[in-house]
Amino acid sequence: MVVSALDLPQVWQKPALPALLEALQQLRVDPPVWNLKISRAEILKDQDTTVQHRREISAYLSTIISSGLDWIDDEEDREIIWEEASKRFSERCGRSAMGEITRRWPFEDDSYAPFELVIKEPPLTGDNLGLKTWGSSYVLAQMLHNIGETSLSHLVGQGKETRPTVLELGSGTGLLGLAAAAIWKTHVILSDLPEIVPNLSYNVEQNRQMIGERGGAAVAGALTWGGEEDEVDPLLFSRKNNFKVIIIADPLYDDNHPGLLAGAVDDQLSLDPDARVMVMVPQRDAVTVKLLSAFKNEMASKSVPLVCLEETFVAGQDDWGNDDDEEARRVNCWHGVFGRQLNVAA
Repeated sequence: MVVSALDLPQVWQKPALPALLEALQQLRVDPPVWNLKISRAEILKDQDTTVQHRREISAYLSTIISSGLDWIDDEEDREIIWEEASKRFSERCGRSAMGEITRRWPFEDDSYAPFELVIKEPPLTGDNLGLKTWGSSYVLAQMLHNIGETSLSHLVGQGKETRPTVLELGSGTGLLGLAAAAIWKTHVILSDLPEIVPNLSYNVEQNRQMIGERGGAAVAGALTWGGEEDEVDPLLFSRKNNFKVIIIADPLYDDNHPGLLAGAVDDQLSLDPDARVMVMVPQRDAVTVKLLSAFKNEMASKSVPLVCLEETFVAGQDDWGNDDDEEARRVNCWHGVFGRQLNVAA
């Protein structure tokens, strides 16, 4: 239910602490989760219906934040009110302005029992983009069952008695890898930079029981593309070319990434001709289009070339920036499946 600013206790009324806290709880905006069937715009309608309404609520919150709250005697109580009002304000300023959040990501399909993943995202600081759950991860995660029965049916299809361990590169918060463990009912190793791994491991632990009940398993460890020995988990990645399935979502942000990622794939992917790499790259702008092209070239340049066997485009969404600009959030996501090209003539 949408709450009007006019129905809330006003600062000039000098409301008591419980009344203010209750009002601020009513204004809580849970981070939206979207999918291929429901647009982000539709979901946001249930939270703040119009731009004007959001402005009114923001103005209301500003009056609390800027007020001295002199009628509340306890300084700690005043701090609580200011902190809660600031949180409600940041929740309306896009993901980059939020602090720590936890989202529940639902998975529903006629082919499997519904479940949800609980994913914690710490505050976004510096260049740690791996602390955010990107929309393309959810898009690809929802495609996993279909991919498992088509492109990867020879590896993780329902008829397989044993399924290979799956590696996710650049796992971030772990949504894609954890979904793969639950849907494909297999063991998944999630990996990322050492500073990302603590939160990644936390999310693995939060979802461990549910994944186990569905027949899967997951573990997280450090794997820095092109990194030094102390940036790679020695227990999980002691052998090269050890994985028949690698999954990757939204990995390219820098000119160095195509080469580093292709190198990591080449190091980790099995030399078996049946081995596959599944990648999704949002095409947000000319830069990401260029990075994808460079990545394909880097993959093809390996001593045992990694070639794109299938590719398609899927409509996706992001939650970066201002909620008012729905058009800017739409992004075309490239999805490709790679395999090794063996017996190439010299």
